[in-house]
Amino acid sequence: MLAHNHIDGQEQEAADGGRMPLVDPATGRLRGYAPCSGAADVDRACRAAERAFGHWSRTTPAVRQRALLRLAESMEQHADALTAAEVGDTGKPPQAFRSDELPAVVDTVRFFAGAARSLPGSVAAEYTEGRTSLLRREPLGVCAQITPWNYPLMMAVWKLAPALAAGNTVVLKPADTTPSSTVLLARLAAEHLPPGVLNVLCGDRGTGARLVGHPTPAMVAVTGSVRAGREIATACAADLKRVHLELGGNAPVLIHQDVDVEETAQALADVAYYNAGQDCTAVTRLLVHRSIHDAFTAALTERVAKLTTGGPDEPGAAYGPLNNAAQLARVRGLLDRLPEHAEILTGGRALDRPGYFHQPTVVAAVRQDDEIVQEEVFGPVVTVQPFADEDEALRLANGVRLGLAASVWTRDLDRAMRATRSLRTGIVWVNSHGTTVSEMPHGGRGDSGHGSDLSMTGLLEYTQAKHVML
Repeated sequence: MLAHNHIDGQEQEAADGGRMPLVDPATGRLRGYAPCSGAADVDRACRAAERAFGHWSRTTPAVRQRALLRLAESMEQHADALTAAEVGDTGKPPQAFRSDELPAVVDTVRFFAGAARSLPGSVAAEYTEGRTSLLRREPLGVCAQITPWNYPLMMAVWKLAPALAAGNTVVLKPADTTPSSTVLLARLAAEHLPPGVLNVLCGDRGTGARLVGHPTPAMVAVTGSVRAGREIATACAADLKRVHLELGGNAPVLIHQDVDVEETAQALADVAYYNAGQDCTAVTRLLVHRSIHDAFTAALTERVAKLTTGGPDEPGAAYGPLNNAAQLARVRGLLDRLPEHAEILTGGRALDRPGYFHQPTVVAAVRQDDEIVQEEVFGPVVTVQPFADEDEALRLANGVRLGLAASVWTRDLDRAMRATRSLRTGIVWVNSHGTTVSEMPHGGRGDSGHGSDLSMTGLLEYTQAKHVML
C-alpha cells in the first residue's frame, strides 16, 4: 500500500523521494509507505493553492455548494474504500466507523455546502449622515490545516469543508500515521473541485513546521496536542497568521445522587472507551456524589471488566488498539507513575499480543493534583473521584487547564442548568455524552485552544469582515 501527495489535482511522490512507513496498529507490522514531504513539496502545494484561490474565491456560493454536495455523494458511493483506508491506519472496528462516523462526516460536508449560501451579516444602513455602510464577508486565502490520528477523515472534513465553502483554498497535512483516508478524500474531491483548491501533503512534524512557516497561508488551523498548539501559535506570531487551535480535553463527568446508578454506569461504560478513549471529548474524569460513590464505582467496574479490545477482524471487540507505539507508551507511563494512594479497580495493563492494545481501565482513589487527573490520558482509562456537594463538584471539574467538554448526570433540571452555566468548557451535555451535530459549534477554553469547528460559527472562522462605506 502506497499513499501519495495530492498537489494541484495530481497525485505525486515527495520531490526528494522521502517516504514514511505506515504501521498497522492492530499488528505492529508494516502495511505500506507514504511520502515524507519536504520544503519543495510544501512550496509546490502552497503555490498551487495560491493560484487556485484567485478563481475559487470568486465562484458563487451556489457553485461551491454544488461541488461540495457532489463530493458528499461521492463519499457515500465510496464508503467501502473510505472504511478500508481508515481502518487500515487506525485499527478501529469497521462497523463503528461505517455506522457511527462516516454518516456524520458526510453530513458535515452537506451542512457546509448549504451554509456557504447563508453567511450572516448586517443589512446596509446609514450610521453617519450621508454615508451608507455595507459589510462583506470574504475568504481569507490559503488555509494550512493539520489534522490528528484519532479521527483522520472526520477531522479533515471538519477543517476543509468550512474553509472551501467560504471560498478559501487548502493545504492539509494529515497525521503521519493516518494519511490514507484523507488522501482518498482528495482523490475523490479532484473529480469535483478545480486543481489546487484542495491539496494534501503527507509528512512528519518537519513537514508540518514547514507548512506553518511558509509565507503563503493566511491561516493555520490545527487539531492536536497542547504542545503542538503552542509551537504553532509561536511560529505563526512571526508573520501574524490567523490561528485556529483545537487541542484536546480532559472531560469531567458530574454524577449526582439522584441518578439511576445501574443505568448511568452502563451508559458511561458504553461511551467512555469508544475509539480506545482517543477522543478529545471522551469521558475521562468521573466525579461522583459521595452517597452513591461506592455503588456507582462497583457497577461501573463490573461493566468495564466485561469490555474487550481487539483488531478489526474481531467482531466482539468494543474498541481497537491505540494508534501507535508512542501513545501506548504514554498511557503506560501515566499508569506506571500512579501514586500509592490510587487504586486500579480493573484493567491497567497492555495486552500481551502484537499491536498496541490496552485493557479498559478504571482508576479510583485519585486526588485532584495527581498527574492522571491533571493530564489528558487519551486512552482507555477513566478516573473516579467523590464529591460532597455541587460546589465541590464544580471546583473539581474546573480544576484542570483543559476545558473542552463536560457532562452532567442528574434528574434535577435546576441543578443541571446551574452546572451548565458554571462549567468552564466549550460543550456540556446533560444525561448523555459525546454527541456532536453539524449545526452546533465545537471548541474549547484554556489549554483546549480557541476557535470553533462545525456550525455557522465554524464557517465564519474562515472569513474576514470588510466594511464598505459609500
